[in-house]
Amino acid sequence: MSVDIRPFPRLGWDPLPGDGVVGVVGRVVVREDAFFVAQLRFSEHATIHEHPGDRDAIVVCIEGEGFTSVAGETAPLREGQQARWPSGIPHRLWTEGSTMTTLMIERFD
Repeated sequence: MSVDIRPFPRLGWDPLPGDGVVGVVGRVVVREDAFFVAQLRFSEHATIHEHPGDRDAIVVCIEGEGFTSVAGETAPLREGQQARWPSGIPHRLWTEGSTMTTLMIERFD
């Protein structure tokens, strides 16, 4: 048996596509059949617009701080905290006067 070492599926930082996304870059760090993990960097006053997701997601703030909303309820999200977004429920992630780096984890069923 040998050690399975692989590069990131998307090493470079790319602007997140989509209408209503401002000041957010990301890269996919793990892509498997059952799940994926992406790293997202938010500049000051960045946003991912409110939208329902196709899958349950966990957002882990690994640096900085921002805000999240789920079904219209808003909460701060700080380094060391995580938020859970159920599939089909509108959610949003943004910053105001700070920057933030997150991990986005989604599982495929």
